[in-house]
Amino acid sequence: MSLGSSRPQGWGRTRAALGLAAAGAVLWVGAAPAAEKAPDGRQIFRFDTFGDERLWTDTLRMHEVIPKAVDPTTALSVGLKVDSDALPPGLIESADLKSPATTVALLKLDAVVGVKGTVTSEGGKDTLTRVGITCALCHSTVDDSVAPGIGKRLDGWPNRSLNPGAIIALSPALDADKKKVYQSWGAGKYDPRFNQDGKSFPVLIPPAYGLAAVAHDTYTADGDISYWNNYVAVTQMGGQGAFKDPRLGIDVKPQGPDLVKSKLPALKAYQHSLARPAARAGSFDRAAAERGRDVFSGAARCASCHSGSAFTDDKTHAPEETGMEATYAARSATKRYRTTPLRALWQHAPYFHDGSASDLAAVVDHYAGALKLSLTPAQKNDLIEYLKSI
Repeated sequence: MSLGSSRPQGWGRTRAALGLAAAGAVLWVGAAPAAEKAPDGRQIFRFDTFGDERLWTDTLRMHEVIPKAVDPTTALSVGLKVDSDALPPGLIESADLKSPATTVALLKLDAVVGVKGTVTSEGGKDTLTRVGITCALCHSTVDDSVAPGIGKRLDGWPNRSLNPGAIIALSPALDADKKKVYQSWGAGKYDPRFNQDGKSFPVLIPPAYGLAAVAHDTYTADGDISYWNNYVAVTQMGGQGAFKDPRLGIDVKPQGPDLVKSKLPALKAYQHSLARPAARAGSFDRAAAERGRDVFSGAARCASCHSGSAFTDDKTHAPEETGMEATYAARSATKRYRTTPLRALWQHAPYFHDGSASDLAAVVDHYAGALKLSLTPAQKNDLIEYLKSI
């Protein structure tokens, strides 16, 4: 398809201009026009659609669906989030949360995380004319400080309550068969290859934090974070840009100016600035975690792959090496899975790319079986407590 509403304004700068007069070679110094503002990675991540309104508005016609059928209660039920910092005082308390008009008002305020709407006003009535999505839709959530689904933005946190398939299935432009596929994915999952190969195998929306020291940013290590940002912006979000990967047989050319490529460096810099959130106080047993650190490095052999500050050796593995299913990898460019960087494991259950491990106990049991480890119940418990602390 990886979020407050105060937006950094960037900065402008002026510079002296030096020139030689054509006649007499006279040196002159004068003020030049202000330089263009540097791209703002956070602004791009939170609010830039890359021109994907051409998909969400022109093709899927979501600007028609929202004013008719998506009230705030419905929006929250499919995992959309509201940025409380973008709201005027008292709005939530006084607003009709059963009215789609309230959703339009929230879009006008840039308060719906990851959804960008163009709202025009005429005769006192607001009309949603264009709608698109941003990176923040899937790769941000809120802290629920106001109400469930309403609070301050948490950039980089995977939105595991978001149901992208259910949202897409609202489109009147889709036939019944496609709607059925989208509706089957469930919350927290998305298939970033379905519209390329026609197969459906949704994977978990991953965290977009803690990646600064990681070489392989995605499940199958097809490319670095800018490769994936480009892929998603063009082939999934429907942004106006170019993407080419002969390994996958994909060659998308921009329709008009490329609105993606120039923003990739700033977007990468912002995502790499997002540190993994620390484990919450009291969320794990410290004494057991200290013992579990030794199990991690010793009997469980976790550190043989999950090494270094990012807990990854930056290598890839055939699915059978670690007992993973092979379907999703087979649809990728590498046909392999990366060594996943371990970061804030307490925050984003379930686990593995397909969500097949419901909790950390299931993760430990999987590897104990796949790698034929001999771990006692006490060692497993200590290891789980250590994983919670990472």
